[in-house]
Amino acid sequence: MSEHIDYIELEVPNHAAAREFYAAAFGWQFNDYGPAYSGVRAADGTDEVGGLSTSGAPPSVLALFRSGDLDVSLAAVRAAGGTITREPFEYPGGRRFHFTDPAGNELGVYEPAE
Repeated sequence: MSEHIDYIELEVPNHAAAREFYAAAFGWQFNDYGPAYSGVRAADGTDEVGGLSTSGAPPSVLALFRSGDLDVSLAAVRAAGGTITREPFEYPGGRRFHFTDPAGNELGVYEPAE
């Protein structure tokens, strides 16, 4: 098992304003998944490297680790003393869960559907 940070998600209160800012400031391009979520495309336009989410939560940054086996990662996080804050759930790109580490940082782990 070799998880690594693979995706950064920004929680934003105004989706359109955030897209406009990041497009103007850094030239970001997006994949649209509805009015409350946009994937941020890599500079070469092929892969997604992050996302903008408007779920109503306070503004924050969520680092996501990519996993080859979500269930193994879930067990490892629990065994290491992490606290699961959002049990595994499915989304169009795969499955993921959220947890806090012993210092209180919230992170996520995802397994792509590929």
